[in-house]
Amino acid sequence: MQTDLQIARAATKRPIADVAKRLGLTYDQILPYGHDKAKITHEALAGLSGPEGRLILVTAINPTPAGEGKTTTTVGLGDALNRIGHRATICIREASLGPNFGMKGGAGGGRAQIVPMEDMNLHFTGDFHAITSAHNLLAAMIDNHIHWGNALDLDTRRISWRRVMDMNDRALRDVVVGLGGPANGFSRQSGFDITVASEVMAILCLARDLADLQDRLGRIVIGETRNRQPVTARDLKADGAMTVLLKDALQPNLVQTLENNPALVHGGPFANIAHGCNSVIATRAALRLSDYVVTEAGFGADLGAEKFLNIKCRLAGLAPAAVVLVATIRALKMNGGVAKADLGTEDAGAVREGCANLGRHIQNIRSFGLPVVVALNHFDGDTQAEIAALQEYCAGQGVQAILARHWAEGGAGAEDLARAVVDLAEGGAQFSTLYPDDLPLWDKIETVCTRIHRAGGVEAAPGIRDQLAAWEAAGHGRMPVCIAKTQYSFSTDPTLRGAPTGHVIGVREVRLNAGAGFVVAICGQIMTMPGLPRHPAAEVIGLDDQGQVEGLF
Repeated sequence: MQTDLQIARAATKRPIADVAKRLGLTYDQILPYGHDKAKITHEALAGLSGPEGRLILVTAINPTPAGEGKTTTTVGLGDALNRIGHRATICIREASLGPNFGMKGGAGGGRAQIVPMEDMNLHFTGDFHAITSAHNLLAAMIDNHIHWGNALDLDTRRISWRRVMDMNDRALRDVVVGLGGPANGFSRQSGFDITVASEVMAILCLARDLADLQDRLGRIVIGETRNRQPVTARDLKADGAMTVLLKDALQPNLVQTLENNPALVHGGPFANIAHGCNSVIATRAALRLSDYVVTEAGFGADLGAEKFLNIKCRLAGLAPAAVVLVATIRALKMNGGVAKADLGTEDAGAVREGCANLGRHIQNIRSFGLPVVVALNHFDGDTQAEIAALQEYCAGQGVQAILARHWAEGGAGAEDLARAVVDLAEGGAQFSTLYPDDLPLWDKIETVCTRIHRAGGVEAAPGIRDQLAAWEAAGHGRMPVCIAKTQYSFSTDPTLRGAPTGHVIGVREVRLNAGAGFVVAICGQIMTMPGLPRHPAAEVIGLDDQGQVEGLF
């Protein structure tokens, strides 16, 4: 059997100018990065007008080691929509080097991939490096300001702006900077986050244009004065230079699927520690250029979809037409208590048990007023009895469960799913967010934790409620909230699969993303700087005798 990388290398790619032409873009409206990828220019984006297409969200059950295939389904559905006569564009996030060298990369799989896969899982067009540089420029300017007299009277004990890098490195979670004497500045405790958790990443993914980007960057709160007054990036005069570093990165990246259909791959916040969606600017561009836009939100629907709907759609004025909920027989069996080593054994009973997780996500999506269809991402070992158990469960929930074979067959294997999605989208939706803007911040956190994660209670670490009240008094109370927690469970215990209820979610820290426009609640043991596993993927990644990358997948 061919690997994903072998399949991607064997693809016949069209020149990127031809892919752009399918979107109605001329050569002077793109900036080519080689032959097979390009950026859409700011000028082209500013000139887009006319009606928008329909937005389709792809989400999934909680991730398991068995695999769900959300990105693969997103790509397969986009290809299938094009096959049945619709102009469809795919919008997904860029891959982070952290998980690529830790666990795995992402650009789809099998016959449902986006290419060039190797580039997308490595440096791509340099967007993440630009975000890292802009973020760390602000960090450098903070310490430089303190070194040269601290005219703003920054309290070095209350500087909240940390540094970032796009790599998993647990040793950098907590550090002391400025050691070595007066020439190196003032010593203080700080730390690193991964680039995908950076507020600069969130800002880039929510900005409408360059002017909005700079305005948001200027609103970043980096700390407080000794009198507890907020200090912003604009106060440090850093917003202009940060915008310059991000000028090209704000332009969406255009690539193609194995079937030569257009895909915009742009931005990459994680959904377990950030808001988990591709950029607004890419989504808006695709909607202007297509009949259908298929996008995804990271991890399960309790994280990615919730944040897509409550944060991205709220702040950008977007309204999805339908939702695709991805599941696999293997993952449902794991949610039903089957060990990974035993997944090859038929167990329709375990599928029925695991469907509790699926059902919880169906209920949650419906609470936003959105129609949903279940995409059963097919594996060769799935049996008819197991498939029937899933479809019977879904029928009882009043939703369709469509068997999709896009991994093996590409778009042709997802045509039934595409037709079901079109029917749902044309039927209309009554989308609404989960909570109003004027609800207090703590109540918003409780609402998400109790209604989406089904917690029996939410506990705040000392000082959390006072901090939220202070932010409300400063004018930030209408912001949505971003729950940062483990992706593996509705609870904060990653080993608790299925559909637990009554658990307690503990909020240990809150962070104000004033520029991005939301408040982050960090829950349980989730880390904003991940660590590498015992045997990271980096151990098997290298170059072969022909100089080609091997081990990436």
